Amino acid sequence: MAPEPLATRLAPYLEVFRSRRVAVVLLLGFSSGLPLALTGGTLQAWLTVEDIDIKTIGLFSLVGLPYTLKFLWAPLMDRYVPPLLGRRRGWMVITQLALMAAIASIGALSPRHAAAALAVLALLTAFLSASQDIVVDAYRTDVLRDRERGAGAAVSVLGYRLA
Repeated sequence: MAPEPLATRLAPYLEVFRSRRVAVVLLLGFSSGLPLALTGGTLQAWLTVEDIDIKTIGLFSLVGLPYTLKFLWAPLMDRYVPPLLGRRRGWMVITQLALMAAIASIGALSPRHAAAALAVLALLTAFLSASQDIVVDAYRTDVLRDRERGAGAAVSVLGYRLA
């Protein structure tokens, strides 16, 4: 008996990547990764170009702390439900709108003239982004079927990295 062609054997595994739910997870992964990139390497590069003191740039690395501490407020986001859109979508809309405002505000500042305000906004952006990560992970678990969860995790990380 001849072995099955590779395409036939892989078909059940690849089928899950054609799901609209998995495509949405890819986009949500991208939206989660973008603020991380902005508050990480991009912010440090901007501070360097603006000739900010290296010690100050080092302090700005603390902006990433909310990503480490997000487990502290994750239960609160699961417990409280924003009005209208429900638990997951409501928090996603809130964090997305707040992220847009925070990132736009960062872009309007000059690191030389408003370093403290920039630090506060960068920290707020990281907090909102970490909060969005919490919600996106929970949403992914809610909407994907059991057989789609592995692919969902993979495309979420892909979207995160593409950002």
